[in-house]
Amino acid sequence: MTHPSFPPPASPFPPRRALLALLALAACNRSSADTVALPDESPSRRGDDAPVMVNPESPVEYPAALYARGIEGKVVLRLFVDETGQLKSDSTRVAESSGYPALDSAALAAVSSFRFAPALRNGTAVPATFLQPVHFRHPETGGVTP
Repeated sequence: MTHPSFPPPASPFPPRRALLALLALAACNRSSADTVALPDESPSRRGDDAPVMVNPESPVEYPAALYARGIEGKVVLRLFVDETGQLKSDSTRVAESSGYPALDSAALAAVSSFRFAPALRNGTAVPATFLQPVHFRHPETGGVTP
């Protein structure tokens, strides 16, 4: 005659992972005299901001051949906007290549469609040179990132 098997009785101690997580959480929540509070950086209190892209949708077109192969990458552009937020396209350069000329070209081709709110210094609009990343991400996982 066989007897039904029952699970072993529960241990009075939590599993090791849970215990380690609780210890880490407790350590993170401690404060000491050496702890420094960072200033509140809510947008309403900041007076220095880099230019912000205001396009409702990205004007960058993913090159079809690279998209079909699942190739992903990031291009970093060096841009200049004046105090009105107008981009000076003749100052645009690739600061960091994706490693794929087609991705770099697609990012550069879209620059004329980029729209920006100007940079702010002490709450006043100012001209600025800045770096703008352009990410090419395939919606399906498993793409190749350089």
